[in-house]
Amino acid sequence: MKVYTFQRTQVIPTTLEKAWDFFSSPKNLKLITPDYLGFKITSDLGDQKMYAGQIINYVVKPVMNIPMRWTTEITQVIEGEYFIDHQVFGPYKLWHHQHFFKQLEGGIEMTDLIHYAIPLGWIGRIANGLMVEKKLKEIFDYRNQKIEEVFPN
Repeated sequence: MKVYTFQRTQVIPTTLEKAWDFFSSPKNLKLITPDYLGFKITSDLGDQKMYAGQIINYVVKPVMNIPMRWTTEITQVIEGEYFIDHQVFGPYKLWHHQHFFKQLEGGIEMTDLIHYAIPLGWIGRIANGLMVEKKLKEIFDYRNQKIEEVFPN
């Protein structure tokens, strides 16, 4: 199994408290996800913040508008520092997403570190080179833009 790494860092002009409040609410993920992915949380989360052990169910449409179920577990949370989600069921063979937050002068640095693997062996490796890696970059470019709108200078 080939495991790929994707990393993105963004400096956000806000306080750690405000950033954590926004990113620790699973409901806000839809706000920073491109509409064409058809992202929808299907779990009843209420207004609760994420916590270790939390299971979140989604529907996404990553390819040809075909809906796919995706279930992640929040495996670790250290408030104000990081949280980790891990795919339990979904489109990837492996999805392990770490979110780090670091206070800087005048803002915070947020780093997303993703380790992922594609199913289907050599076909998956070709798909990653042709499509998946590019799509991840596109999604995170969109997220960066939306985060700048949520937290303007």
